[in-house]
Amino acid sequence: MSTEWEGVEAKKPLLVARNNSASSIWVVVASTTIAVAGSFVFGISVGYSSPSQEGIMRDLHLSLAEYSVFGSILTIGAMLGAIVSGTVADRVGRRCAMAISDVLCILGYLLIVFSKNSVWLDLGRLSIGCGIGLLSYVVPVYISEITPKNLRGRFAAVNQFMICCGASLAYALGTCITWRTLAIVGVTPCLLQLVGLLVIPESPRWLAKIGHSGALEEALQKLRGKETDISEEAADIKLIIYGQDFTEQLQHLPQSKMLDLFQKDYIHAVTVGVGLMVLQQFGGVNAICFYASEIFVSAGFSSGNTGMLAMVAVQIPMTALGVLLLDKAGRRPLLMVSAAGTCLGCLLVGLSFLSKEHHWAKDLNVALALTGILIFSGSFSLGMGGIPWVIMSEIFPIHMKGSAGSLVTLVSWLGSWIVSYAFNFLLLWSSYGTFFMFASICGLTVVFVERLVPETKGRTLEEIQASMNSSLTPVSSGINRAA
Repeated sequence: MSTEWEGVEAKKPLLVARNNSASSIWVVVASTTIAVAGSFVFGISVGYSSPSQEGIMRDLHLSLAEYSVFGSILTIGAMLGAIVSGTVADRVGRRCAMAISDVLCILGYLLIVFSKNSVWLDLGRLSIGCGIGLLSYVVPVYISEITPKNLRGRFAAVNQFMICCGASLAYALGTCITWRTLAIVGVTPCLLQLVGLLVIPESPRWLAKIGHSGALEEALQKLRGKETDISEEAADIKLIIYGQDFTEQLQHLPQSKMLDLFQKDYIHAVTVGVGLMVLQQFGGVNAICFYASEIFVSAGFSSGNTGMLAMVAVQIPMTALGVLLLDKAGRRPLLMVSAAGTCLGCLLVGLSFLSKEHHWAKDLNVALALTGILIFSGSFSLGMGGIPWVIMSEIFPIHMKGSAGSLVTLVSWLGSWIVSYAFNFLLLWSSYGTFFMFASICGLTVVFVERLVPETKGRTLEEIQASMNSSLTPVSSGINRAA
């Protein structure tokens, strides 16, 4: 086999094209575009329940309690999807995993469109939840595995941008079309992604993991351009996965289990991945997003609509700015600036409730609440919204990525459910104390990032994983230029 491999190497052209040649960029752009159609579905699904509430409750004669089940069951489905996300993506591949997600979301939306009672409505919402739980893992992982290192962060961050766009579209359209029509809108990106998945290449790193060396090189060549010499990048991928002897190590590649993640070789990566998700969720994002309208009214606004529209207007440009800066400024600086901004936003919202409780000027309450929520939303969109998912997709070795991804995604959705469920009880305990607690967690995030989170900008996945996991073969500096 060694001689055969050398023969392949001898046939490679001496003159190579740059990785970011026009042909390679357009294939990567097209593949990323198809992948983030799933992120758009994610956003529409999260944003669907708020504008649809009045119409669904009226048409199907639901009580508030019944509608609350419909709204919250999405998170339960997402947790179920998260539990199996890594296993599914490892067993059937990244493309097939996205296709399964699309089928679940299409089924769910169709159940909602034709529902006549709360049972079909809830089953549809549960199915959508399972789909987006799977999508929330596989989309960032697929993007990180196909993109060159100098573009990986920027492309992976488009995931969060499209989630933001999808949620904003659902909120805007929901004010002018019926809830059944809005559900049909949710089906559209699923169908587009299903068609697109037929033409985009599979992840080269997943193909390497299952031992398809020829398919790995074919997919990599398609992604990097016909004239690009991919031998070094392919060698890097094989080296980090299999060690020096490709055929021998292939037979002994460990099958990961959840408990294996807590071995000393992987504990740093697990701490970073899980820690970022815990801090992201317990920093109060879902409390502010789900209850922003109520917060504005509680702080003294006559209606929550003005504040909600202002929040949407801030989120999209700030998410776009984060996409542009990610591969220039780096992950760590953006995370720390973002966490500091969310800390300030929560402090201001907390002060607005404190002002209201002590009967200070009403104008002060309103100004503090609006400013605080806009600062929080803008800061979160800049970094804390998307970068934890980017880093999650980068730090785990390929044979542990399935178990690790399932764990991290499950933690994220579980944290989302806990905060959403507990928020109203926390407000009854102390409205300003709740937001001061969120501010403390956001402040802790700055320290966590500074102490534990590695900078992954400009490094190949193989370099990042070898530096964080002591059992992996280090990638020599002479061959890591190609990724």
